[in-house]
Amino acid sequence: MLRLDFSKGNGLLPAIVQDYKTGKVLMLAYINEEAWKKSLETGETHFWSRSRNELWHKGESSGNVQKIKAVFVDCDNDTVLFQVEQIGGAACHMGYDTCFYRKVNQDGTVEIVGKKIFDPEEVYKK
Repeated sequence: MLRLDFSKGNGLLPAIVQDYKTGKVLMLAYINEEAWKKSLETGETHFWSRSRNELWHKGESSGNVQKIKAVFVDCDNDTVLFQVEQIGGAACHMGYDTCFYRKVNQDGTVEIVGKKIFDPEEVYKK
């Protein structure tokens, strides 16, 4: 079994999430060993929330879960790439299809280029 190097990054490794059909990068999150094992066991992405200091199942509250289709690991065993089917069409907690929904232009202005799928206030009752 592959052993990831969790000694780097104080036990957290970056996990890139990509749409398995389009190749679009949906998000970047972090995994610890528990999130890694849970993702492999369930076939859905789990991450470590640095802000809440807890394990979280992507889509647990929104319903927009990520079904893992393939997993890749970099040459140093310290970064993971999950290729997923994004259920519900939105990966971002702000309601967009991808967390990378803002483009910074050369003049420094920001342009919204992502597709808004849902209203986060409605989904998360904020």
